Amino acid sequence: MSKLEIQATAHKTSGVSYEESLKATTLSPSIYERIGKEDGFLKLSRLFYDRVFDDEEAQWFLNIFSSSTKSEAIENQYRFLVQTFGGPDLYKQKKGKYTRLVGRHANYNIGTKAAFRWVEHMDDAIDNHEALSDDDEARDLLKKYFAFTAHYIVAASEFMRPDQLSGGTKIDPGRVW
Repeated sequence: MSKLEIQATAHKTSGVSYEESLKATTLSPSIYERIGKEDGFLKLSRLFYDRVFDDEEAQWFLNIFSSSTKSEAIENQYRFLVQTFGGPDLYKQKKGKYTRLVGRHANYNIGTKAAFRWVEHMDDAIDNHEALSDDDEARDLLKKYFAFTAHYIVAASEFMRPDQLSGGTKIDPGRVW
């Protein structure tokens, strides 16, 4: 399956096009600046993972995160968000040159149902972040970015080769905790 076909699948399941999803990464001023730089993204990651780790309605969803601690998950997501939305290359410093989101998630037991649950928790975290409460544009664009990306990861993971896997339930040799 080509990258365009994967993007089309992600668009179909998320309702967001690839082009729409990218708008969050090119916003000016950047979301990094709007949210409060590193502290703002650390707060967003904490809000998100508080919801994930307190999700008593869907134990199956929490089980997806069983290979890492809450603090590890927060740290990785925080670094990724800072780098993706206009801040310094914190994720690259820890994980290397490429973000490889699909490869890093390929070993997790995720599917469309999990992507929708993930997006639900992230949307709630975005809606409850004080720095975003008066910024409809940033909130909307972040939600679109995350919806598309979650569904892209699911669509693309079906076509991963074993040599493309990184992270997940296997130890990532570049992992520094």
